[in-house]
Amino acid sequence: MKFISLIFTALISTATFAQGKPVLTVYTYDAFAADWGPAPGIEKAFEETCNCDLVFVAADSSIGALRKIQLEGPQTSADLIVGLDTNIAEAARATGLFAEHGADTSKVTLPTGDWSDKTFLPFDYSYFAFVYNKENVATPPTSFEELIALPADFKIVIQDPRSSTPGLGLLLWIQQAYGDKANDIWKGLQPHIVTVTKGWSDAYGLFLKDEADMVLSYTTSPAYHSIAESDDRFASAAFSEGHYLQIEVAGILQSSKNQQLARDFLQFMLSDTVQDIIPTTNWVYPATSTEAGLPEGFQSLHLPEKTLLIDGVEVEKQRKSWIDQWVDTLGQ
Repeated sequence: MKFISLIFTALISTATFAQGKPVLTVYTYDAFAADWGPAPGIEKAFEETCNCDLVFVAADSSIGALRKIQLEGPQTSADLIVGLDTNIAEAARATGLFAEHGADTSKVTLPTGDWSDKTFLPFDYSYFAFVYNKENVATPPTSFEELIALPADFKIVIQDPRSSTPGLGLLLWIQQAYGDKANDIWKGLQPHIVTVTKGWSDAYGLFLKDEADMVLSYTTSPAYHSIAESDDRFASAAFSEGHYLQIEVAGILQSSKNQQLARDFLQFMLSDTVQDIIPTTNWVYPATSTEAGLPEGFQSLHLPEKTLLIDGVEVEKQRKSWIDQWVDTLGQ
């Protein structure tokens, strides 16, 4: 996940080779490509095996990275995109710009079971949750209805579903949990919302500045504070409705001139090398079980008893209408 508000930009050559080596260009989101994110470690490890130049190019969100590819079309500089999730994968698939990954997914171990998607490959997952500081919130809400019932001065900060995968995840979380009553939940939440940010980083930054009592993030976010900062004040609120699952995926562009190298990279994303990097850089669960296992600090995290997830095809079918309703309700 993202723990510093950052816009990471990179200048890349449109040439296929640099200094005699093939250039493999990966579009992703800012935090993934940041110097504290997974990209530096993955880049170093993959370049030791590929005799290539691996270049990460970051947008402010994975939705932004997909939009960049949509605008560029078959002329895109990207060979791959890393950091979409199953909620927007169907929108990516509908562009017709992606090729089959051809990867061996037998090691993938997700809460949803076996993986069968031939276009997009999973590499990590977590659950959306509201994170709070235990010193500031002694008794966190245990459901959306309890959150709504709190005094109006209890504040949350969330992200926009039009520009942020966590923001879209919250929209789907409420939709899956409450169905036709989802709009009533949003009306109840409205007085508690300090602001709606474009992306995760801005929202989390406001929370850390005590601008809100809780922030929409992940059940795994407290692991960052515990492991990287030796700070055990942070936790995620366990909601009785269950928690919505986010599975992050990667895909290969059909227009890539480096098809085999791109497939090699995706298979590398499922290697123990990368999967061991993921937990303490992206602060989520790896998509496979590795020999090293999860680092200490993950075992104490809240693991939802009920997993919520809407099929990606249904999400893409309903996404616009659900977002339009959200916009009307919150006046965004």
